[in-house]
Amino acid sequence: MTAHVSDLGIAKLLGEEDSMAQTKTLSTIGYMAPEYGLQGIVSTRGDVYGFGILLMETFTRKKPTDEMFGEGMSLKDYVKGALPDSIAKIVDEHLLSEEEHLLAKIKCFTSIFTLATNCLEKRTDITEVLATLKHIRTRYLADTDPGFPRSGGQSR
Repeated sequence: MTAHVSDLGIAKLLGEEDSMAQTKTLSTIGYMAPEYGLQGIVSTRGDVYGFGILLMETFTRKKPTDEMFGEGMSLKDYVKGALPDSIAKIVDEHLLSEEEHLLAKIKCFTSIFTLATNCLEKRTDITEVLATLKHIRTRYLADTDPGFPRSGGQSR
C-alpha cells in the first residue's frame, strides 16, 4: 500500500491560530491548495481543499496528476464540467458496473462531486462536509433499501 496524501491535517500544527505563513510549505502536488504555493499560507481551509481533491480522485479513479490533466485541464475542471448531467461519464466504471440502483448511484455521486467542488471553491467548513457526507449516505440508503427508515429531513 502506498500513501498518496499525507498532508491533510497539516494545519493541526498551527495550534489555536487559523492560519500561518511559512517560507517553505511542504505538500503533495495536485492536492495542495493554491495559497500554499502562492503565499505559503497553511490553514485548515487548505486541508478542506485537499479533501475535495481526494473525494474527486476516489470516485473518478483519476489522480490530479494524471497525464490527461495538463494545460487548461485539471481534475477540478473534469469534475465540474460533468456536473450535473454527465456524472456517469466520469465516475469510475467499476462503481457503475451493476445496473441495480443506477439512478440512486448517479444521484449520490452528483451530490458527492458537488460537495467536493464546494470544498475546492468555497472551502466549506469540515464539520459541514462531514454532515453532508452523512446526509448523502442516508439518502442513498433510503433510495436503495426499502427497509431503511425514512425521515422527514431536508435533502441537500
